[in-house]
Amino acid sequence: MKPFLKVFAIVLTIAYPFIIYFGLLHFQASSLIPLLLLLLGLRWFGSQKNSERYLVMAIAIILAMISLALGSQLGLKFYPVLVNFGFLVLFAGSLLFPPSIVERMVRIRDPDLSPRAIIYIRKVTWLWSVFFVINGSIATVTALWASNEVWTLYNGFIAYLLIGLLAGGEWLVRQRVMRDQQN
Repeated sequence: MKPFLKVFAIVLTIAYPFIIYFGLLHFQASSLIPLLLLLLGLRWFGSQKNSERYLVMAIAIILAMISLALGSQLGLKFYPVLVNFGFLVLFAGSLLFPPSIVERMVRIRDPDLSPRAIIYIRKVTWLWSVFFVINGSIATVTALWASNEVWTLYNGFIAYLLIGLLAGGEWLVRQRVMRDQQN
């Protein structure tokens, strides 16, 4: 059952901006809060470490406070902001407590890394951290001041496109760095 829940959580996360956009066209924002709670619940049960669970709980509490203080619609639209913040904490935190998260992922496939490769991977972790600051900032601007259409376009399409471009570009560069490591 757990793999199904993980896949469902991923699909729901990717579709979230579109679901919220459609929901805000047809329903009151407060009636969409159960969807957000479902997504956070799936993330909670899908978390493997206590630190991940605490991060999910913190996101839930912050979103609840935003919803109560500023309105349900803004609370719903802040989910991508807090997801970026969570990834920033994960990536930047791994720089403080090595090995970095990127190094851990790379070592799954290639456990023997040269010092040059480790330096490169550390820079990649910094790059992702900066990306999450910028992406989270844009998500914040769209949540606060943009129309629902612009918020949906950025958080449901452009942000994923940028993530894919960064991941793909980094993978291509990493292949060259790893090939050079072997020479």
